[in-house]
Amino acid sequence: MTATPVKTRRDGVILEVTLDRPKANAIDLQTSRVLGEVFRGFRDDPDLRVAILTGGGEKFFCPGWDLKAAAEGDAVDGDYGVGGFGGLQELRDMNKPVIAAVNGIACGGGLELALSADMILAAEHATFALPEIRSGTVADAASIKLPKRIPYHIAMELLLTGRWFDAEEAQRWGLVNEITPADQLMDRAWDLARLLASGPPLVYAAIKEIVRDAEDAKFQDAMNRITKRQLRSVDVLYDSEDQMEGARAFAEKRDPVWKGR
Repeated sequence: MTATPVKTRRDGVILEVTLDRPKANAIDLQTSRVLGEVFRGFRDDPDLRVAILTGGGEKFFCPGWDLKAAAEGDAVDGDYGVGGFGGLQELRDMNKPVIAAVNGIACGGGLELALSADMILAAEHATFALPEIRSGTVADAASIKLPKRIPYHIAMELLLTGRWFDAEEAQRWGLVNEITPADQLMDRAWDLARLLASGPPLVYAAIKEIVRDAEDAKFQDAMNRITKRQLRSVDVLYDSEDQMEGARAFAEKRDPVWKGR
């Protein structure tokens, strides 16, 4: 029997997703489809609020595309499933926070997968690269995502050279939020997830939709869509119990109790 390539752990409103394909956690078409189903389930489950994505073992987060599977017939333009490669980077309407806990090597599509998260934590020994240039191909998703996360000239250097860089440099350029010792990585990821889980889920949804909508919009156009309540998550928030609860809690000098409705 083939072992499942993706393991999940659910604790209250938090979902931990572990890519676990020894030896290196590379992603083939089947694994990509499984990841897509997992993240779609997370997105659509009203009782889940935050996800953590990590890799199995201590050496690899994910090296990207499984070249061995490709040699055996997996097509590079095959069916990656809902969410595209890795199940997350093209998943529509992902309005919940996702934390990537990078526990080792994250290169190629693995780095692109980490870039699909909202925040990235890295173990001290984690390393990163976009080596596609060396094999005459393009890191397509990274070419879109990386210049939005770090300074343009640094993103272009990394894309055009394919060189490796460590966690300290990744944090210096703003790619990584925090660096932790390897044995503390998941504890820190869970601490952050619990902090986010205690916050207002409808506000998180509104923030993520606003950010997406504003990516290619002029400032005033984006503001107009918000004020005219043309974004679904913003419209839901303004009419929600949580909106009133926040105001009441502030007036009563107490912690709010968020219900997500």
